[in-house]
Parts: sequence; C-alpha cells; structure tokens
Amino acid sequence: MTHVVFFEKPGCNGNARQRAALQAAGHTLEQRNLLTEPWTREALLEFLAPLPVADWFNRAAPRIKSGEVVPEALTADAALALLMADPLLIRRPLMQNTADGSRHVGFDTAAVSAWIGLEPSAQRPASLEGCSSPTHACRTGDHHAAV
Repeated sequence: MTHVVFFEKPGCNGNARQRAALQAAGHTLEQRNLLTEPWTREALLEFLAPLPVADWFNRAAPRIKSGEVVPEALTADAALALLMADPLLIRRPLMQNTADGSRHVGFDTAAVSAWIGLEPSAQRPASLEGCSSPTHACRTGDHHAAV
C-alpha cells in the first residue's frame, strides 16, 4: 500500500478516526504535528494551491466560527499569512504520498479512496471531516477538534 506523511493535531479524535481508516486499508503513516511543523509559504502551497482559498481553512477553528476570520474574504497572500501565524486555522489533515509526492487536504472518504484507496465499509460515513462529537463545540483545547 502507500506510506503517507500525515499532518494532524495531536489528540484530535477526528484525526484518530482518519488514521484508523488509512491503516485499516493497509497504509503506513508517519504522523507529524501540524501545529508545530515549521511551515513555509512554499510548503503550505504545495498542499493548498490546487484548492480555492476558502477551502484552505479548518471550519471548526474558533477564529472562523466566531467570524473573526472569514476565509471567503481573503486573498491567497493574506490567507497564507494567517495560516502560518495560526496553524490551528489550517484544514486538516494534510497528507503526502511518499511514493509519488502527491498531496491531499482534508478527509472526504471518496476523494481519499480515489487518491490512495480505502477499504470499503458500510460503517464509514461519506466524510471523516469534522468533529467526532457533534454535541460538543470544537475549541482550541478540545481533543476532538474538527478537521
């Protein structure tokens, strides 16, 4: 299968479910802390550039949920500056296939399956993005913060 570099928020239950789905499909993971990675503009853009700017953001981040940050109102340069200053704003996980260097943002199961393959599962939702606990608000300190 595929070896994937998996950038996550440590302790995030959503990221744990995503890792489990990848491992169940036979993929191996190199886990990295998204929040402490020494990001450069170029490194982030290798993941984000194919997407619209608004899709670069973690919609459950407190600054977005509060309306302080409005991704749709940002230019690419302004967005990159915000993401580098506050990595909690970055949509996660960020994943890289080490065999071919391809990258993926977020965890829509159909898109990840098309990218590297996932085991079919009647129990798996169409998307593993978002909070694993819909009754709790995702905040910076929560361990179930959303993708």
